[in-house]
Amino acid sequence: MGTPETSREPCPDRILDDIGGAFGMGAVGGSAFHFLKGVYNSPTGSRFLGGSQAVRMNAPRVGGSFAVWGGLFSAFDCTMVYARQKEDPWNSIFAGAATGGFLQMRQGLGASARSALFGGVLLALIEGAGIMLNKVLSAQENMPVMIEDPGPGVGLPMGLPGQTGNEVGSSSDSGWFGGWFDGGKKKEEARNGGSKTEILESFDAPPVPTFELK
Repeated sequence: MGTPETSREPCPDRILDDIGGAFGMGAVGGSAFHFLKGVYNSPTGSRFLGGSQAVRMNAPRVGGSFAVWGGLFSAFDCTMVYARQKEDPWNSIFAGAATGGFLQMRQGLGASARSALFGGVLLALIEGAGIMLNKVLSAQENMPVMIEDPGPGVGLPMGLPGQTGNEVGSSSDSGWFGGWFDGGKKKEEARNGGSKTEILESFDAPPVPTFELK
């Protein structure tokens, strides 16, 4: 279960979660990069073998480096959460700076300070982009939907110059089915000038003609 402030795991479990995620990310990305590099640098006829060997040699190393960075970052992040007793972007910024500086301590104080500054700026950019994206998405979700009430006659199909609204509505109502079943009736009415015609039907069938010689 994540904390109420963020969707991440709580601090004791967050470290292991970030270590596993960082290792998987580094292993997959390193595998793709070193496979392409091995295929490009291998001679013709053994490119696939060279790419697979480069993956086996370098992918675990890249994944381990990512796992170390993710574990240190989560550890410093949890330390800041415990010290400040709240979750906010400043924890991630301080944790990124501390992680970058800690990993470059063997190179000297100057290199460690430069790496810490770079890590803090990088995490600040990431956190700022995330905040801006959340604000944009929340503004779009909270935006009221404006539905305009159409005026009279708006949206109705156009009829003939002398056709009233009821006739237009009736013609639009019978648009689908009237075109199939009432098409003959409309053509007959138009042919007769719009006058109604009555057809008298008789139940008496006409006599059948015979061709017998009398």
